[in-house]
Amino acid sequence: MTVVNVALPEIQADLDASFSELQWVIDAYALVLGVILLTAGALADRVGRRRVFVLGLAVFTVASLLCALARSPLLLDVARGLQGLGGAAMFATSLALLAEEFAPRERGFALGVWGAISGGALAVGPLVGGALVDGPGWRWVFLLNLPLGVALIAASARLRESRDPRPRRADWAGVATFTIAAFALVFALIRVNAEGWGSPPIVGALAGGAAMLAVFVRVELRAQDPMLDLRLFGIPAFSGTAIVAFAQSFALYPMFLFLALFFQQVLEYTPWETGLRLLPVTAVLFAVAPLSGRLTGRVPLRFPLAAGLALIGTGLLLMRAVQPGSAWTALLPGFLVGGLGIGVISPALTAAMVGVLPVERAGLASGINNTFRQLGIAVGIAALGAVFQHRIASTVTAALSPSPGGEAGELGQLVAQGRLEEALAAGGGTGAELATAAELGFIRGLDDIFLVAAAVALVAVPAALALVRPPPEAPSPLTDCG
Repeated sequence: MTVVNVALPEIQADLDASFSELQWVIDAYALVLGVILLTAGALADRVGRRRVFVLGLAVFTVASLLCALARSPLLLDVARGLQGLGGAAMFATSLALLAEEFAPRERGFALGVWGAISGGALAVGPLVGGALVDGPGWRWVFLLNLPLGVALIAASARLRESRDPRPRRADWAGVATFTIAAFALVFALIRVNAEGWGSPPIVGALAGGAAMLAVFVRVELRAQDPMLDLRLFGIPAFSGTAIVAFAQSFALYPMFLFLALFFQQVLEYTPWETGLRLLPVTAVLFAVAPLSGRLTGRVPLRFPLAAGLALIGTGLLLMRAVQPGSAWTALLPGFLVGGLGIGVISPALTAAMVGVLPVERAGLASGINNTFRQLGIAVGIAALGAVFQHRIASTVTAALSPSPGGEAGELGQLVAQGRLEEALAAGGGTGAELATAAELGFIRGLDDIFLVAAAVALVAVPAALALVRPPPEAPSPLTDCG
């Protein structure tokens, strides 16, 4: 995902994509992955987790080739959705396969390593993406997956097959209603700046999404094998882990999209230079994650989860130091603190995701929590993107005209959609003024989304501390006898 983020400005230029179409490059993947995860987990429990994992690898690899061949934003978005389908099969089974391979005493460390590697990939991705985009081109961001996919399919033959002795049925009604509800919400958030809150498409999407969400809840309460067993949220640790997973993804992952745009479109760095400037996050993460992984299983998970969220929120607040004319180093304190937070939270969240339910239900636990992670990314991209675009449009409009609307309003909307060159051509003699207003709008937009993302991360800290606790031990017979 972070490899693709660095490539987005080049993709936008090459395919002549708007900012909304650029958001779908990320959200098509995250949204499909999120809504299919639970069904993929149910199928894996029934037909075999290794089998579904390998099938997901194959689908992801083929979809990567389709992404590389795409000649329009729509085709790329569709191929990214197919990638999400393959990714769902892998996400739904990977942690359950690890839990099956390792004895309980070794499992915590193994899951900690998995989390540390995932966090490391998050940070290394921009550097790899920058090298590929500056070298052979953005399409190689996807072509790189082909040899990796083939090699991993071969390596997966060494894994043991596992199934749930009491597998669940696939809940297709739940999948359908959940997919429609999630898509409608994300569509509304992505399109709201272009259409307006009162426009029929936005009102219809929000109303339809809310109605379908209500239908989904009703379906799940009546289903024999629900896709999302709502009774599980009666377990405090389960609810707390889901909240942490959503909040961390909402606050963290979308930032790489906006930072890539800032570095390349405002500071005019190349993709490779962009990746280099994200290296401080990588360095801190790699130093901290192994230590945090070793602590997994030795300290209550609520402490590293809460500490990680607090550090991520603090790092985002520190990033608000950027002003017009600032060098990239204004972001450095936030990068260091944020990288520390990622390193602390990643192994602990991985362990918590499979530790809130018995091991035989590890696939279900990891699937539900990964669903919340992916929905956090999808909703974060859409919601923060809406805030970002609104701030850019309003700043540019105010700078060019004291009253909203008219030509200034149209220019503001063009800039917000990522079409600065088109706005400069349409603006005639206001070119220099428009360019200055666009930079100011971009920085104020970043300031707003850093604040919103930090608030989401910090609000989840009390939930982690209060909810992610081990269940109370049952009293012993001797105690009962007094």
